[in-house]
Amino acid sequence: MQQIENKKIVVTGGAGFIGSNLCEHLVQHNNKVVCLDNFATGKSSNIQHLLSNPNFTLIVGDIRNLADCHKAAEGADYILHQAALGSVPRSINDPITTNDVNVSGFLNMLVAARDAKVKKMVYAASSSTYGDSESLPKVEDVIGKPLSPYAITKYVNELYADIFQRTYGLNTIGLRYFNVFGRKQDPNGAYAAVIPKFVMQLMKHESPIINGDGNYSRDFTYIDNVIQMNVLALGTEDPEAMNTVYNTAFGDRTTLNDLMASLKKYLADFDPEIGGIETIYGPNRVGDIPHSLASIDKAKKLLGYTPQFSMQQGLQQAVTWYWENLKE
Repeated sequence: MQQIENKKIVVTGGAGFIGSNLCEHLVQHNNKVVCLDNFATGKSSNIQHLLSNPNFTLIVGDIRNLADCHKAAEGADYILHQAALGSVPRSINDPITTNDVNVSGFLNMLVAARDAKVKKMVYAASSSTYGDSESLPKVEDVIGKPLSPYAITKYVNELYADIFQRTYGLNTIGLRYFNVFGRKQDPNGAYAAVIPKFVMQLMKHESPIINGDGNYSRDFTYIDNVIQMNVLALGTEDPEAMNTVYNTAFGDRTTLNDLMASLKKYLADFDPEIGGIETIYGPNRVGDIPHSLASIDKAKKLLGYTPQFSMQQGLQQAVTWYWENLKE
């Protein structure tokens, strides 16, 4: 795939799961990377190995502080905006903080990008924007009503990005992430994503709890496919490909029951007892959509996206990483 090299790139939320993987990739390709993170959800361990690299700069700061955003954006060619408070349940429990970070923080970064005259800002959008739309697969220009405060904030980001292009000429691309997973994704905490959470429970021989009957399905997307999309979005100079949004996914869906079966199978290679652990079923979560499946035709056509990792290939890599790095 094409690469971005010898540029100055800001990664907000660069100590988080996706952000730290992007920082690592960009530094490996001779870019100067500025990581802006307040460590609310990011982890210093994710970027520890980069701190001694002369091409990597850490700014401990908050996107809710405009001065921090201006400091990070100064002299940058591009911004990859990954900083956000994720999680639908968190947004339901605390809509004000979610809005503060995801909307006000996003607006600050747009202003900083505009003032620094960056070439482009690529930002993390979300599949939650599809809301109550029942059509499958999800196509970028058909969305429904948002089902959570989090989904509202991510949709507002898209509206603001569009206005900044029309009003100030700032080029942006939004990447609607679909259930991203892989190395460095945090398995701990109340709002941990489902794959690392299940993996940790199984490694501890605990019974994982699936919300609902396990037939809800998701387009689980391995981290390396997401890195590829970010690089393609940064690199494109095609006017038709810019100032729009793209599904960032593999383009296939997996039920939670099938996911659990695969996790047990791959973990049983390390510990055979895991294959026999029972799964518990609980109530459905408020704000959850039943099914999620992306059309990736637009990204294929306009960005040349060809995902390198299927769900199963990514899952094997992720399970191996968790076993080697987090087994107690």
